[in-house]
Amino acid sequence: MDFIKIAQAAKEAALKAVDMSKETKNSALIAVADELEKNKQQIFEANALDLKQAEELVKSGELSNATFNRLKLNENKMRDMLQGIRDIANLEDPINKKLLVRELDKDLTLYKISCPIGVLGIIFEARPDVIAQISSLAIKSSNAVILKGGKESKHTNETILAIINSTLEKIENFPKNLLQQVFSRDDVAQMLTCDKYINLIIPRGGNKLVKYIKENTKIPVLGHADGICHIFTDESADLEMAQKIIVDAKTQYPSACNSVETLLIHENFKQKDELLASLQLEEIKLIDKPESWAFEYGDKILAFKTVKNIDEAIEHINTYGSGHTDCIITKNIENAEKFMNKVDSAGVYFNASTRFADGFRYGFGAEVGISTNKTHARGPVGLEGLTIYKYKLIGNGQIVKDYAEGKKEFHHKDLI
Repeated sequence: MDFIKIAQAAKEAALKAVDMSKETKNSALIAVADELEKNKQQIFEANALDLKQAEELVKSGELSNATFNRLKLNENKMRDMLQGIRDIANLEDPINKKLLVRELDKDLTLYKISCPIGVLGIIFEARPDVIAQISSLAIKSSNAVILKGGKESKHTNETILAIINSTLEKIENFPKNLLQQVFSRDDVAQMLTCDKYINLIIPRGGNKLVKYIKENTKIPVLGHADGICHIFTDESADLEMAQKIIVDAKTQYPSACNSVETLLIHENFKQKDELLASLQLEEIKLIDKPESWAFEYGDKILAFKTVKNIDEAIEHINTYGSGHTDCIITKNIENAEKFMNKVDSAGVYFNASTRFADGFRYGFGAEVGISTNKTHARGPVGLEGLTIYKYKLIGNGQIVKDYAEGKKEFHHKDLI
């Protein structure tokens, strides 16, 4: 199908989705989770086919090991994916919430009401569980979505979305074409020019993908280019805690964007050598003179640097970081507060692994991605980040002329 027709169908679906009841959306989500669980073997078989083809791409150098690891859909990922969908069904409906009610004058009341963004264009690499996460968030937030996954996960993506859409067809009053999928590079090129129908582009992938999208579209883009996360081990840090947090942040899932890439150590931290030795025992490769401090390894590689004080640590992070997630390990509450206030990142942590930067772990059910933007949404983007708002003004024949000429006055009384 021509992409313009796909985009037009998405716009029509988005306009119909505004009226969907929370009962319709929640029953759809529960049904989707149940059907995906029933058909998980079919999904695993499709994923195995993608993995087999991806192995050849890794051998030829066309695909990185980090991307290959993201492509794997195992029982644990499947369990989290299904739980995420069910969690989203149990969350409060994000649409038609009163964000502000202000009486401007008697019988003249202003309402700020949450509403869907409209049509989302999602471009992502590998990560086949993403398609279910985003579809679920789109349903709950009453947005239409056009999905473009990487070629390396084509069979898995097709299978998952086919199961989802066949389930939605059986749900009464559910809009057709709310969830659509495209596959070619030409589709991506057309998507980026389709500002008449698409309201927001969300890329999930590497730096090259995000940079290309931002440079080639007039549509607003929500996302992050890099995941250069830091951990600062302060002079008062507990060694055992530091070891546990750093190892988790680097090895639990090295290719994730919230994996730590740079370790900063206070020069007065007396157990530095012991800390570094313990990291090496976990098969973490340490680099003290990297070619660049602004580099995302996506592997069990960790750059480290000794700093004079917390101010140097903060300056380093704000200079080389990507504004994603950064952590301080310390017993000093004042230093923790200073770090969290002055580090300019979407997530700033005190004595906790950077791997917690995730919509599922935040209780959002799932996420469409992590944003380092400073407008609209920041950090893991869940339901709230997929809504915008409109102003509704309810009056009784009032006109501006009366206020301009002083016949009437505003009293601006907040009612909630």
